[in-house]
Amino acid sequence: MVNNITNVDTRLQQMGVAKSGQSLVSLPMPPIIGFKTPKPLEKAELRYKKFKRADNIIIAGEIDDDYVDIIEEVEEYTAQSPTYGFVHKIPIKKKTKYLKDCYVLDYIQAVRQRQGQGTLALKGFVEKAFFDTRAQGRIVTFSSPVWKESSPAQFFYKMGFRFLDPEANSYIEECIVKKMPDSPPQTGMMYLPRKNIHRLLRYGDMF
Repeated sequence: MVNNITNVDTRLQQMGVAKSGQSLVSLPMPPIIGFKTPKPLEKAELRYKKFKRADNIIIAGEIDDDYVDIIEEVEEYTAQSPTYGFVHKIPIKKKTKYLKDCYVLDYIQAVRQRQGQGTLALKGFVEKAFFDTRAQGRIVTFSSPVWKESSPAQFFYKMGFRFLDPEANSYIEECIVKKMPDSPPQTGMMYLPRKNIHRLLRYGDMF
């Protein structure tokens, strides 16, 4: 079969079929916009580990009861009679606080300061601890400054963490009220009370 274009055109004209022609209207092409590969989102570096109840870590200080097992233990105290010089042992009862299963935040450092990277990383970490059936949202950390000029204590306090020492909490609160950019090197163990978890996860949306 011969592909005769001329015969086909003639037949189309006889049948009254319109043949498509070149459009008289020419639309300009939009300028080509250069495409740039988006930069990867910078994330804060966060390191952690876990403490187990079997580690028998003793807590000294004020902490919520859901963070510890309070065990009443008996210790023998050796005493000597001042009159006769007899040595005898006196049993003393005391309550010891043992830390339950929890996460320990070892280190957090943002690539860029005051850009929300540390806050975002901490939120994700708290969610992980919250959905852990053993930890149940329990997180402790040890506030220790990386540089002499700053301390993470104020950052953690704003996010809802609290010191085991009430006086340290009062001091950090005073620093925040006076709008000090960075607290002096305030060190010590901090924990996240369960009542402050929701506050932390909403931080930035509400405050």
